[in-house]
Amino acid sequence: MGALTGVRVLDLSRVLAGPWGSQVLADLGADVVKVERIGRGDDTRAWGPPYMKTADGKNTQETSYYQSSNRNKRSVAVDIATEKGQEIVRALAAESDVLIENFKAGSLKKYGLDYESLSSLNPRLVYCSITGFGQTGPRAQEPGYDFIIQGMGGLMSITGERDGVQGGGPQKVGVAVTDVMTGLYSVIAIQAALLAREKTGRGQHCDMALLDVQLAALGNQTQNYLSTGVSPGRYGNAHANIVPYNSFHASDKDFIIACGNDSQFAALCNAIELPELSADPRFSKNEDRVRNREAITRILSEHFKRDTADAWVKRISKVNVPVGLINNIAEALAEPQVDARGMLVNIPHAMNPDFKMVGSPINLSDTPVEYKRPAPLLGQDTNDVLTEYLGLSPEQLLQFKSDGVVG
Repeated sequence: MGALTGVRVLDLSRVLAGPWGSQVLADLGADVVKVERIGRGDDTRAWGPPYMKTADGKNTQETSYYQSSNRNKRSVAVDIATEKGQEIVRALAAESDVLIENFKAGSLKKYGLDYESLSSLNPRLVYCSITGFGQTGPRAQEPGYDFIIQGMGGLMSITGERDGVQGGGPQKVGVAVTDVMTGLYSVIAIQAALLAREKTGRGQHCDMALLDVQLAALGNQTQNYLSTGVSPGRYGNAHANIVPYNSFHASDKDFIIACGNDSQFAALCNAIELPELSADPRFSKNEDRVRNREAITRILSEHFKRDTADAWVKRISKVNVPVGLINNIAEALAEPQVDARGMLVNIPHAMNPDFKMVGSPINLSDTPVEYKRPAPLLGQDTNDVLTEYLGLSPEQLLQFKSDGVVG
C-alpha cells in the first residue's frame, strides 16, 4: 500500500518535467497511465545512445534517458489527433484523479482535452499543465526548454567561473535542473489540489511554468539583488555570502570545504595547522572573510597543495567541518552511504532481469516507495488499461488497432 494508492494519474506529458513529476507520484503508489504517440512514443525514447543493455551486454532500443523518468508507469499508445483517440483520452480522464500535460498553452483545446472541457466531464479532476512560460503573459505561446530557461531565468548568470578567469563565462547546470525542479513543484501542487478536493469536492487547474520555478529556486540570490539592486555575479564554486565555501586543489585532486560559521572556521584553521588565521582581524568573522575573499582564498589554496585531498578531508572531518571529495558519478554510486541507504535498486526488465537504476530518495516509514515495474515498452499496457478503465472488449480493441487509433 503506497501513500497514493488508489489515485489514478493520466500522464500526457513528454520528455522530463512532466514525466519526472509523474514518476514521483507513481513511486508513491499512484496508478500512472502514460499516453504516448503510436509508433514513436515519448520523444526521449529516441534520445540515445546510451541504451539499456540486455543480460548478455547487447544494446536494446530502450534509451537510458527515457528509463530514468518513467518507472512504475503503464504505457498506452493512442493517436489523439483522431476523433476516436480523443474520445478514448476523454473517457480515461473521466476515470482519473489527475491529468498531467505539457503541450503548448491552449493547443489541447482543439482536441477537447483542455482543462475546461475535461473538468466539465470530471469536476474532481486535478489538471496540471506544465509549460515554459505558463498559460498567461506575453510569452505563453512560446516553447520553453530547460537550457533556454536556465539562461533566461538567471541561473546561468551565477553559474560558472567569473569572466576573465580561465574557463570563465556562464554555464548551464550538468543536469536539466529546471525541468527536474518543475516536476517536483508540480507534484507539490498536485498533492495540494488533491487535499483541497477533500474539502471542496472539486479539482482545479495547476498552471506550472519552468520560468516561474527557475526564478523561485534562485532563493537567496534573487533576494540579494532585491536587497542591493546589484545582480549577483558568478563565483565559480564559491559562495556569494559565505567564505570559505569553495573547492580547493590538493596535491592530487580537488575537494570541497563548506565552512558555514565562525566557529567552524576556527576549527578548520586549527585542523589544518593555521590557527593564526582565525585570529586575524581580516578573517575572524564571516563578513570580514567575504570582504577579504581573495586574500583568504589565496592563502588556503597555497596551503592545500601540500597534501592529498584524502588527507585533508580526513583531517578536517575530525573537527566536524563540512568537507568532501568531488566524486564522478561512478565514485558517487560506489559510496558506502549510497549502498546503506538502498539508493541503487534492481527492477527486473523483460530484456534485462538485472536492470538497475537510482531509486527514489523518499523514505516513508508506513507507506514506503515500491518498485513494481521498470519503464514500460511503448504501448505494452494498451489492452490492459483500456479494458480495466473503460471496459472495452477484445473485439473493440482489435477494431481500434485496425483503425490506427491505438497501438
